[in-house]
Amino acid sequence: MNTRLLIIAHAPLAHALRDCAMHVFPDCADDVLVLDVPPHEPPEQTLAAARTLLAAHGQAPVLVLSDVLGATPCNVAQRLVDGVQSRLIAGVNLPMLLRAWCYRSEPLDVLVERALAGATQGVVQVNPDTAAAAPLTCHP
Repeated sequence: MNTRLLIIAHAPLAHALRDCAMHVFPDCADDVLVLDVPPHEPPEQTLAAARTLLAAHGQAPVLVLSDVLGATPCNVAQRLVDGVQSRLIAGVNLPMLLRAWCYRSEPLDVLVERALAGATQGVVQVNPDTAAAAPLTCHP
């Protein structure tokens, strides 16, 4: 069973990240769920929306990705995950999301490690004199 991905982030980042992922992997639409948190929305309302969103998509394991540790989306996500069937990673970026999408069929603990590796390996300083375009792959 594939793990679903849920992005909870400040509006409009969650939808923007999903749109970027769909540009690379058009078939990801059904398994990348998003919740944009508008300014001034009460956390309880965001939590209820997140629970409703997950309930509508079955009992598959869930990797929740949020944008900023300590901010409202992450605080809500912490209340959403159980540590067994769901995990939370703060600091989502596009390399993390793409890596998570590629390895969503792996066990949740392995998926978390792959997503974290994708995030950190995707942030590099590029020297304009020696930079070469590298193709995106789903291999570690």
